[in-house]
Amino acid sequence: MSKHNLLKRLGLQHPIIQAPMAGTATPALAAAVSNAGGLGSISIANFDAPTARKNIQALKALTDRPYNINVFVHEEGVADAAREAQWVDFLRPEFERYGAQPPAALKNIMPTFYDNEAVVQVLVEERPPVVSFHFGLPPATTITALKNAGAVLLATATSVAEARLLEAAGIDAIVAQGIEAGGHRGVMDPAAPDDELTTAALTRLLATHTALPVIAAGGIMDGAGVAAYLELGAELAQLGTAFIACPESAADEGFRATLASDAAFHTRLTPIVSGRAARSLATNWVALDQGTHALGPHPPQPAYPIAYDAAKALIAAAKAKGDNGWGAYWAGQGAPLSRGKVPAAELLGQLVAELAAARKASAAKL
Repeated sequence: MSKHNLLKRLGLQHPIIQAPMAGTATPALAAAVSNAGGLGSISIANFDAPTARKNIQALKALTDRPYNINVFVHEEGVADAAREAQWVDFLRPEFERYGAQPPAALKNIMPTFYDNEAVVQVLVEERPPVVSFHFGLPPATTITALKNAGAVLLATATSVAEARLLEAAGIDAIVAQGIEAGGHRGVMDPAAPDDELTTAALTRLLATHTALPVIAAGGIMDGAGVAAYLELGAELAQLGTAFIACPESAADEGFRATLASDAAFHTRLTPIVSGRAARSLATNWVALDQGTHALGPHPPQPAYPIAYDAAKALIAAAKAKGDNGWGAYWAGQGAPLSRGKVPAAELLGQLVAELAAARKASAAKL
């Protein structure tokens, strides 16, 4: 038994969390994982309060097992009209190529959870078993309110210093996000130096230097990987990219095709899409960031999440013309290990069987 027994505290049969993946994870995906004994998750980071409630209730209707609701607790970037106009003008040729017009002005399309009292109230009333924070922490009053509503609280850390902040704030477990992870890098201060710790190094450091249970996240795609991180001191493993191709996910056909292509071997961290670093499959955005796209060298992009407004508009314009090259296709470095369109419950069963086999093989060597 682990020193914290987080598995039992969360009411899980298996030490596997399906990552929230805003825009990709659905109530159907999360419920399938939860019903199979793991912890299914959805993100409400890009929803207003009524939409957040609707999605939580949809998930509750599909499972009576524990599940996780994720929120983004970021510091909102300062609007800069001149910079935003320059960025829109830079992208304008691509909009015109698809017969579309760029947004006249860019908006903050993902308000932070930090002071979002309406969404806090939804969580308090809906009482999800688990709530997870990405990019930072809400005020102490919100943490207390969620705990009083019965939620176990998880939060992302990318360093020991961040983990100690979570510990001091009363968070229940740390999601150790290694540099291999897909999607947005969960650093609390994007202006600070990032040590870019691997999932293995970070997991071991947090298991040694903090008193909280650790959940390893980043690049994990199979049961052997889960077993390895449990040996390093994690109590659970969080997998996101492994579940993207499941039929229950919201990934469109362009995302699925790109994940199954050579682009999966060339993921890159880039701030170009949203204004904050996020790991993506090889797409036009990555080429743009690397200076290899026909648009040429780019000006500074707007702050997060304002830049995302322009990106989403261009993604939609290109997709309407059948071009998926501008997709925001977040994925981790283990992407080539994706198994394709396997139902989520079946995939979890495969992961559990692989975990058992890896543990058996490890015990036989002793």
